[in-house]
Amino acid sequence: MPQPYELTVSQAAKQINEKKLSPVDLAQSLLERIDATDKDLQAWVTIDREEVLTTAKQREDEARQGKSRGLLHGVPVGLKDIFYTAGMKTAAGSKVYADFVPDFDATSVAKIKEAGGIILGKAVTTEFATSDPSPTFNPWNFEHTPGGSSSGSSVAVATKTVGAALG
Repeated sequence: MPQPYELTVSQAAKQINEKKLSPVDLAQSLLERIDATDKDLQAWVTIDREEVLTTAKQREDEARQGKSRGLLHGVPVGLKDIFYTAGMKTAAGSKVYADFVPDFDATSVAKIKEAGGIILGKAVTTEFATSDPSPTFNPWNFEHTPGGSSSGSSVAVATKTVGAALG
């Protein structure tokens, strides 16, 4: 049986819907995977563990009551650090906005939440998603870049610290 962090988004959503997987167990598994890999890879810039686990518990309680918000109910999703997320630091990879916390969600973030998704955190991006390489390392070869502005998201998905990431 695979570890929860190894499941695809569709597999996780199906198991949550069938009450075979707890959103809390899935979130905890992903957080543990981040702890085990991210020190070296630097894919993540912001993770609010308390909020992730609180939201996972809410989704679990809803699932137990037979309620589903949508296709992503209870499934964590990563966001490139350019998408405004209410109450979560959104720096766009820049020191200029290092402490910026928006008070509203970008439409795409709102749609993920409406579908029951859990915002796992913000993935590293190049400054303003346009310039110098990010500090993220390619998990398969540290001598190569994992890409440009979506480097954090791509490494996060490739190393199974999240099943899907926006951006």
